[in-house]
Amino acid sequence: MPPRLRLFVVHRMAPSFTVGALCVVEREDGAVLLVRHSYRQRWGLPGGLLQRGESVVDGVHREAREEIGLPIQLVSEPTVVVAPRPRRVDVVYRARLAPGADPGAVRASSPEIVEIGWFDPEELPELQHEAAGALVTLARATGRATMRPAS
Repeated sequence: MPPRLRLFVVHRMAPSFTVGALCVVEREDGAVLLVRHSYRQRWGLPGGLLQRGESVVDGVHREAREEIGLPIQLVSEPTVVVAPRPRRVDVVYRARLAPGADPGAVRASSPEIVEIGWFDPEELPELQHEAAGALVTLARATGRATMRPAS
């Protein structure tokens, strides 16, 4: 099969996935920042779908600024979570607030965010399936049973 035709067939036949960028923002005491969107009942991680042509790193920084009103600093390599059923791929980073940012100053800075809060990893509220999957995958990737900082 000619290369151009093969490329066309692959693009037409291959499944397409949406790509999201999420961040697990941790405070110094190990608390995890969660948000609750207006269109979801359960809590989730700051993040969302990438815009066309946007890099994952740019996307996770944009989403954090839009949703929590403060800049973040990425502290890990990305972990990838693939959900075949909804055909979604989430790229998940561990993060902390950028130097100088006050953890007490986080606020819902988007109309789609109705609540925001810091939670002890041992006492998390009911999570969206994407957030739960991301936390489990990240904990496995970092070799920690929970998201608590290593002592």
